Amino acid sequence: MTAPPPFLMMTLNLHDDTLTQRLNELHDRLLETVPVVDRIACALYDEKDDVLKTFINSTRAGEAITAYEYKLSDSALSALAASGEFRVLDDIEHALQSDTVHNTWLREQGYRSSFTVPFYDGGSLAGFVFFDSMQAAAFSPQVQRDLVLYTNLISMAIANELSAVRSVLEATRVARELAEVRDFETGAHLERMARYSRVIARAVAPRYGRDDEFVECVYLFASLHDIGKIGIPDKVLLKPGRLDPTERAIMETHVDKGIQIIDRIVGTGAQQRLPDSAILRNIVHCHHEYLDGSGYPRQLRQDAIPLEARIVTVADIFDALTAIRPYKPVWSPTNALAELDRMVQAGKLDADCVQALHDHLDQIMAIHERYADTDAVS
Repeated sequence: MTAPPPFLMMTLNLHDDTLTQRLNELHDRLLETVPVVDRIACALYDEKDDVLKTFINSTRAGEAITAYEYKLSDSALSALAASGEFRVLDDIEHALQSDTVHNTWLREQGYRSSFTVPFYDGGSLAGFVFFDSMQAAAFSPQVQRDLVLYTNLISMAIANELSAVRSVLEATRVARELAEVRDFETGAHLERMARYSRVIARAVAPRYGRDDEFVECVYLFASLHDIGKIGIPDKVLLKPGRLDPTERAIMETHVDKGIQIIDRIVGTGAQQRLPDSAILRNIVHCHHEYLDGSGYPRQLRQDAIPLEARIVTVADIFDALTAIRPYKPVWSPTNALAELDRMVQAGKLDADCVQALHDHLDQIMAIHERYADTDAVS
């Protein structure tokens, strides 16, 4: 087996490109020595929900499957996850008889053979890498050995990126605890926010030409939207009643404070330590902007507000209305959606993002119930 040249390691470790771009570059190199691979795709595993979800892919023949997720325990891949072994399918048409969405898609694309490898992070299942070919029996033992090495490179790149994200999330969690800020967001709120945002992002991504990597970034970063509230004095942040104009002005500074915090943790320019940090900054800086220019801090309008911020704004408002809080009544999901519709009609919220809540209300309610607040915040 011939090891990939050193530039492949460089390809997968450049932070100027997205993981999708880096995977496409690696695929280009792979085709020079293993021309039978028509598709490489990675799915991530969400242990909390036992869900595999599409993440990044490089597809040279056929149409990519995106915005798809399914329970690992309902899949034959669960055995691979437990054993750490690989799976080779020399004849997909006959090997995959069930009519799941994924199996049907594989057959419709004309893929005839596949090679599947689980990958792990810290001993826990992180996901799977899939190699597909239009040729039957394309994955000989020699090809399998080569592709396992490529899988190691891919999994290292993904693990490095997710590790950087986790470091940022952990740093901000510690900052919250040190600041003893417990009123403005509970752990359950942050979990719901992130998952509502992922549902919305997955629904609107095709319309805006965004991929599953974008969806995952929105999911990972949504919980940091209000990080700047760490810097707001308790007398303003914890005030039970309505804020006066002076207090409101102080509260609104949390957006710029949030960017300052993120820049200190993530770094800026050539020193930044987090890929896709632009998405994170956009969420923190623009989640209080409204399409009609009535938001803050910059009174942005329409498309000047990044899509990721428009998504998080809708998720945040929906959760604020439907969550248990001591200072307000709980709105029903129906009434909350009606209020969001009113805000769409007033020109404030993105209509596609709000429609995504309507269209996927079953998923939204499942999140709402699973990650419910156990107690009202005090």
